[in-house]
Amino acid sequence: MCGIAGAFDLTGQREFPARRLLAMTAAIAHRGPDDEQVHIEPGVALGARRLAIIDLAGGRQPLSNEDGSVWVAFNGELFEYPEIRQTLLDRGHALATRCDTEAWVHLYEDLGEGMFAEARGQFAVSLWDRRTRTLILGRDRIGICPLYYAQADGWLLWGSEIKAILASGMIRAEADVRGIDHLFTFFCSGTSRTFFQGVTSIAPGNFLKVQGDRVEKRVYWDLDFPDAGDETRMDDATPLIDELQGRLETAVERRLRSDVPVVTYISGGLDSTVVLGLCSRLRKEPIPAFTIGLDKAGPDERAHATEAAETLGSPLTTVVMDRSRVAEAFPELIRAAEGPIVDTSCAALLRLAEAVHGQGYKVTLTGEGADEALAGYVWYKSQKVRDAAYRVVGRGLPRMARNLIGRSISGRRFAVPPEGAIHGVRTAQQDMYEMISQCKPSLYSSTMEASLGGHDPYADLDVPNERMARWDPLNQSLYVGYKVMLAGLLMISKGDRIAMNSSVEARYPFLDDDVVSFAAGIAPEYKLRGMNEKWILRRVAERILPKQIANRPKTMFRTSMSGTFLGPHRPPWVDQLLSPESLAKTGYFDPEGVRKQVARQTRTPRITIPRFVYDVGLTCVVTTQLWHHTFLGGGLCDLPTWTPPVPPE
Repeated sequence: MCGIAGAFDLTGQREFPARRLLAMTAAIAHRGPDDEQVHIEPGVALGARRLAIIDLAGGRQPLSNEDGSVWVAFNGELFEYPEIRQTLLDRGHALATRCDTEAWVHLYEDLGEGMFAEARGQFAVSLWDRRTRTLILGRDRIGICPLYYAQADGWLLWGSEIKAILASGMIRAEADVRGIDHLFTFFCSGTSRTFFQGVTSIAPGNFLKVQGDRVEKRVYWDLDFPDAGDETRMDDATPLIDELQGRLETAVERRLRSDVPVVTYISGGLDSTVVLGLCSRLRKEPIPAFTIGLDKAGPDERAHATEAAETLGSPLTTVVMDRSRVAEAFPELIRAAEGPIVDTSCAALLRLAEAVHGQGYKVTLTGEGADEALAGYVWYKSQKVRDAAYRVVGRGLPRMARNLIGRSISGRRFAVPPEGAIHGVRTAQQDMYEMISQCKPSLYSSTMEASLGGHDPYADLDVPNERMARWDPLNQSLYVGYKVMLAGLLMISKGDRIAMNSSVEARYPFLDDDVVSFAAGIAPEYKLRGMNEKWILRRVAERILPKQIANRPKTMFRTSMSGTFLGPHRPPWVDQLLSPESLAKTGYFDPEGVRKQVARQTRTPRITIPRFVYDVGLTCVVTTQLWHHTFLGGGLCDLPTWTPPVPPE
């Protein structure tokens, strides 16, 4: 894994200043502490920071084809690179390295934009074709690796992180209030919109093609499901269980390919333990595992993780977090993720990656992605109950119940989105999105409401597949899970950004292309059977793990939210961020509304729906204020702000 940055002249062939490019790469040095290189020619500049994992000595980048007409800077991994390399050699290409970065220039020579069909893995890539003066900026299918862009002074700027773009000195950090509104609706800013005005994320499965002053967005892949009723079913599911096991084994084997040692994260739950079990089988020896223990800060899975590690013979490192440690990590977490974060457990994962780096490791495998593929979250079960109720009592009574719940939360009538806000269908997530949105009238300032101007956050979600209405309802919800929460929240706040903050590459076997496509094609009952989530994965797990682990109920990894920021041991900067003066400076939130809800939370220990909603809402308020302080000029609390590094002379 690495970090990339660069600039393209939309007006002609100006030369981008080397010092400016080095400032951009310096801002993401944590992504690539092993090397730094740039390539600058009239009209374009490519920069890279390298985390050396494959071909440690020979994989320096940016690099080119034989005649220097095609250049590439690349972040990520092409896990099938040994096979791609042999194919390229068979086609007559001369390869100078063993590094997967070099595959891009030769795939482009053979296939042009069609190179993405053979580029399988996790990646963000910038490729320059000098002959046609074409720039390609592309991102992997699922959205594991980030890639952002912005325009200023006739330049298109890009970077693996927004910090690289800000470090150019050409983009002023300003808030996108619609991005903040996404946070209070979808728990994240979506997959294209960011929290920064004028800075856009390339969507998963997309690339930009830039020629002259034309910037075209292209879709090269989108997740698809069979029409309802056409999914793969068998009287005997054994062949499907065999196939899933085989695809997972291949996915893990590919992600164990490395010239440096590989470790795993483990929670003690099903997904990560399956990954660790397959690692041990394939390596024929245990590999180190890392886990988190929560000390009165959320569900503690230490005992389960210890049992799983001992069963598989893996040495286990445990990072223990309490509420104070979670809060203490948040300023660094916000700097790493470049946006407000609602999921406080991300702070624990930040420290877990730090522990991995501290022991000298660069690569870890995780179980992320199984819940998206195989319906692991509780809202998929609630959707099943809800849809059953629709069939019995119709939609009127449930809608009335939602309105009553909404009024109990906000204290007033609150406009809800259409029944089917995403392509005319009501997914599992919409119930949750509507409920959390009820906190907005109490917390938003009149200035914020005016700035939004009635904007519908559903209107700019990146869920483009028009075939959704033809899918089974569960698959409709799984698609939204991949597109919104996985790419917009988990891969940023829990995935790439958090691991790379400590120069650690996270790899995700459950997000392998072949695993994702297989899971999409099988019938819904193999994913959620009754109320038993991930049914088919549990059958695979029974073959490689003890039954008590394979059939252990899912526990969502989470830490306390408002208890972290409103409890008696909260850090002083929380009160500073929530002061009337600081709230007035940002203008997003109503100081009196925030004060009332803070008082309500601290005096109401009983868990109720309103308490849960404001637990989420106030966490969003605190972390939005913290993000604003960190990136948009400070002045809200005593914490330091982020400033671009100054490159050496």
